[in-house]
Amino acid sequence: MKLCIALDMDSRDCNLALAREIKDSFKEKCADIWLKVGLNAFIRDGISFVQDLQNLGFRIFLDLKLYDIPNTMLNAIKEMDKLCVDMATIHASSGLKAMKSIAQYLRENNSKMKVIAVSALTSFDNEMFSQIYNASIESSVRNFANIVYKSGLDGLVCSISEVEIIKNISPSLLCVTPGIRLDSIESSDDQERIATPKIAREKGSDFIVVGRPIYHAKDKIKVIESILKEIK
Repeated sequence: MKLCIALDMDSRDCNLALAREIKDSFKEKCADIWLKVGLNAFIRDGISFVQDLQNLGFRIFLDLKLYDIPNTMLNAIKEMDKLCVDMATIHASSGLKAMKSIAQYLRENNSKMKVIAVSALTSFDNEMFSQIYNASIESSVRNFANIVYKSGLDGLVCSISEVEIIKNISPSLLCVTPGIRLDSIESSDDQERIATPKIAREKGSDFIVVGRPIYHAKDKIKVIESILKEIK
């Protein structure tokens, strides 16, 4: 399992400072640590920010959660592929046609970029989700996972609760799990379906995404070290 650190702090300088601190502290182990650039940071800091992180030697997860008509999504994926990022996200709700066209492009161009589909945002509980989709999270994730598998994309973003559902459809589907919190840090944020790094490893997640528990800590490097030990 890999650790992906979400760079969601309030400024480019803060995010770059953390990235440099991680590089200086872990050196050769940086290959095991990915960095996630989300929508806020990408809009604010742009392509050059992604390139700065790549120049530090990190693998990049560009988490923009694309959701549009198939042709627009495909063109956006092509632009993301030009950035040489390692992983990108779309919404599973975009449908089979969009996902198939993206998978075909990646395959025909020998792209190394993984594209994964967001199933149900971890800010949703079942009641909130059913108000929008008129279905339970569990049944919808099972449906999304089947569609993703048929499309040929790499996997899904899901909470810890859905990892087993996805792996039962195909063990080859990657599970990227956000909403990771540490036992020693109380959560009072907008995540509903959360888990610890240890539980995520035991359940079979391939990546965990951790942000606030790291950059809200007094000793960020110590927290990262603790997570890396927990997921070995």
